[in-house]
Amino acid sequence: MSEPTPGYVLLEDGSRFDGMLCGNTGGGTGEVVFNTSMTGYQEAVTDPSYAGQIITFTYTMIGNYGVSAAAMESDGPHARGVIMREGRNNADAASAEGGWLDWLQANGVWAITGVNTRALVRHIRDKGAMRGGIFPDSIPTGEALGMIENEPSMAGSDFASQVSPETPIEHAGQGPHVVALDTGIKASIVNQFLERDCRVTLLPCLTGASDVMAREPDLIFLANGPGDPAAVSAVTDTIRELIGEKPMVGICLGHQLLSRAVGLETFKLPFGHRGSNHPVKDLETGVIEITSQNHGFAVVGPDGAGTIETDEPVRWQTSHGEAVLSHINLYDRTVEGLRLPDAKAMTVQHHPEAGPGPRDARHLFDRFLDLAKEG
Repeated sequence: MSEPTPGYVLLEDGSRFDGMLCGNTGGGTGEVVFNTSMTGYQEAVTDPSYAGQIITFTYTMIGNYGVSAAAMESDGPHARGVIMREGRNNADAASAEGGWLDWLQANGVWAITGVNTRALVRHIRDKGAMRGGIFPDSIPTGEALGMIENEPSMAGSDFASQVSPETPIEHAGQGPHVVALDTGIKASIVNQFLERDCRVTLLPCLTGASDVMAREPDLIFLANGPGDPAAVSAVTDTIRELIGEKPMVGICLGHQLLSRAVGLETFKLPFGHRGSNHPVKDLETGVIEITSQNHGFAVVGPDGAGTIETDEPVRWQTSHGEAVLSHINLYDRTVEGLRLPDAKAMTVQHHPEAGPGPRDARHLFDRFLDLAKEG
């Protein structure tokens, strides 16, 4: 690890937060968001859903248990940078295979420590997630603002096709064949299916409907991923062709894409949901589960509003039959899941695989496979 050098975080509205660079010291721009998890920093940075973003960690100490191969959610980092109150390079934890700051530097991730992350996060909560960057002190603020202005907005950006695999990936299993349109799937999601002895095929997200069906799926899976669901219309068109052909499940971005495919709308949240402490009510069981989340967009309610005030399973009329609200976010009352009985489909906005995070919702993978058996 090189010696920390002075740097700063700058947001597009001119707000500046000083600190010390401790990763890739070149710096750069992206959408600045925050994650409220106390652990799982390596999983977050390697989650493809963070493509194009700079993560502010709200927990005060990041890196205290090092890094390991087991914590990788993909082949490498997808977040562009990390902002920390105190970045640590500990490598003496039982599971550690290296130091966090060493890992960031080796992988070219921009990083800054010593930042007043409380003030930064309060600002984002008040003003919304926005473009920004991490910069060395040698770059004047005016020049940095110009770089930020050249960064495209997350709204309207297609990052999913950038993180999708170029060729199909096969995972062996003896159970149901799960065929996924891979818009940035996490390793933890694949592992949950493999633990249930599923055969899993990951396809490039621009694979056509006929090619998906040629794989003879028992369950079509729509993965998590980054960016604006409205910007990947080609994937939405494919999903629309596939609805009703086989049972279908969507998680996170997949939830949004399936919703759009049946005629529902999505919108950008002010600052998104990112962390492992988000309460969600399952309206079918009445159980409140603490969930892991990572998304910046949500599905519009049946009356055109962004929130739903009732805990009842309200219903939409869609182009593919009725959609029934199955889960509600108890932080801000946004849509967290749908059932589409006529289409043999269901979705959840959160991440039931819990990589990292609480395991309250992992049972949903069994519910997904029950749906496949019904098909």
